[in-house]
Amino acid sequence: MSGPVPLPPADGRPQRRPRLFALDGLRLIAALAVLSFHWTADGDAKEIWGGRTPHEFMPELSRFTSYGWLGVQLFFIISGFVICMSCWGRRPGDFFVSRVVRLMPAYWAAVLFTTVVLLAVPTFGRAAARGGIDANTVLVNLTLFQKPLNSTYIDGVYWTLWMELQFYLLFAIVVRMGLSYRRVTAFCGIWAVASLLVPQAGNPLLTLFVMPLEAPYFIAGVAIYLMYRFGPNLMLWGIVGFTWLTSMGRIDELKRGFEGAAGHTLSWNVVAAVITAAYLVIIAVALGYFDWARWRWLTVAGALTYPLYLIHQEAGWTMIHWLRSLGAGNGAALAVSFVAALSVAWLLHRLVERPLGGLLKRRLTKSVEAMRAASGGTGVRPSADGPQPSADGRGAAQPLR
Repeated sequence: MSGPVPLPPADGRPQRRPRLFALDGLRLIAALAVLSFHWTADGDAKEIWGGRTPHEFMPELSRFTSYGWLGVQLFFIISGFVICMSCWGRRPGDFFVSRVVRLMPAYWAAVLFTTVVLLAVPTFGRAAARGGIDANTVLVNLTLFQKPLNSTYIDGVYWTLWMELQFYLLFAIVVRMGLSYRRVTAFCGIWAVASLLVPQAGNPLLTLFVMPLEAPYFIAGVAIYLMYRFGPNLMLWGIVGFTWLTSMGRIDELKRGFEGAAGHTLSWNVVAAVITAAYLVIIAVALGYFDWARWRWLTVAGALTYPLYLIHQEAGWTMIHWLRSLGAGNGAALAVSFVAALSVAWLLHRLVERPLGGLLKRRLTKSVEAMRAASGGTGVRPSADGPQPSADGRGAAQPLR
């Protein structure tokens, strides 16, 4: 077992670490947890099950998968960790390019794919989804700004990407200043306190930005990355512990909406245990307890996670409904739909995400460099602690994967 990353040497050269394969595996686990909730526990999908909620006819399974939505909280902790890691030593323009390249190609493809599925087989798509799709809705969804534009999500999972965008906007402030141990630690502390105080002031705009329900997980991820880079200390343990306590205090508010979707009460103790496990496993990764996990297939798993997450809900429900209409049993419909979803995710990754991402990166980087040349400067303070490679050594973070 290897320990945490020490302070950078005096010459400022980055401390290279092997790829954190465990994070790829955890991304996949989080995505599969969310998929299991939507397919076998979410009451919004009762149309595909003949008007019955999954809890009514598969109670034993849905008893467990009703907590699958907590994969999103694991995603947010991972995102805080990886975004901080991939931004270290980067300029704001590089940060912008990396986020567009990682988020948008797969997202655009997923929006178009889901739209085609829902419109091509309207008999099997959910009535609610079919009624909300028109040209304007599709165009707005392509921007990723459905919420501020008061539009409908073509697929409900897109709400988490809006949370990611808000996190990027907040973190971009620190990137602009130049990442350093002191500044990032201060950022974590200020955001943690603001997430508690701002909602009490009753200002909707500020509350929107501080994200009181989601903030603890992003902040924890950032602080855990600082443990990984600089080693754990009492201050970082304090930040992580404070966010954990905050997340415990918000469980009732957090699970309320999912109880409506699941159709039954969710256990506070189970939610608390799953959230705590999410904290502990990322801490274990940061402290080197999973450095032994270096299986190459985890890289493939990490690559498929994001497109799988994006296309599994509405298109997946439609696939299950169609298979059941052909006489397939519940288990067979779920199994075939899962294989199909993985296949589509792989195709989106290989045929869209990789080539379009490479093209976007080259063009956007050229645009940013032209802007820098025209402005006559770099427009950023260098990171005080030197550059740091990402989990794969190339500075490439992957949101929600």
